Amino acid sequence: MTIRVLIADDQEMVRAAFRMILDSQPDMRVVAQAANGVEAVERARHLRPDVCLLDIRMPELDGLEATRLLAGPDAPDPLNVLIATTFDLDEYVYRALRNGACGFLLKDGAPGLLTEAVRAAASGNSLISPSVTVRLLAHMAPHRGRPTPSETRPGRRGRIGPKDLIEPLTQREVEVVGRVARGRTNEEVAADLHVTLSTVKTHLGNVQRKLAARNRVEIAAWAWEHGMVDDSAPDGGA
Repeated sequence: MTIRVLIADDQEMVRAAFRMILDSQPDMRVVAQAANGVEAVERARHLRPDVCLLDIRMPELDGLEATRLLAGPDAPDPLNVLIATTFDLDEYVYRALRNGACGFLLKDGAPGLLTEAVRAAASGNSLISPSVTVRLLAHMAPHRGRPTPSETRPGRRGRIGPKDLIEPLTQREVEVVGRVARGRTNEEVAADLHVTLSTVKTHLGNVQRKLAARNRVEIAAWAWEHGMVDDSAPDGGA
């Protein structure tokens, strides 16, 4: 299957570089480009690409608002939005995820990280640049008064903490969640817990259902906001 990608960035050189990287992949094809947020939203709604790769600072409509319109809780048929930006400000990342983005990358990252993130987004998974993952999510911890993305969705009332879940997480699910919150991949979680990759995917599927989370980014944010990640634990620990 070919992954259809829309690129939106106000800098032509950046669009060209991203297009060259993505079109060089046998399973990817750039189907549209946009120089501003309004154009990005219009073209995305018309073409419905598998992944929308958006910059944050764009004229007319910034990438954060474009993300909300394309992937937010009120979007009737959400698209997969991946943010690629020069700015790794915590508030930008937080708002992007709150608005429905399923990944966040810095433009100076390796080309391999970009293609990996696009594949992850297209398959319903998420990837955040390793340089911002743990710092970002740890930054959320002091702000537990804010609702998590899944908790602001229509039909949700109040913040749902670990003890308030109708169906509590199992101990193994808690261990998986803690590692996901540390930015670990499914393969790394499987190795840490000495289980198969399919077992990790099953646990994540159960967690996503219990939390009503749309993706692993929301799972990670939920874990940090509810104090389920031990800052003193080694990387990958919970």
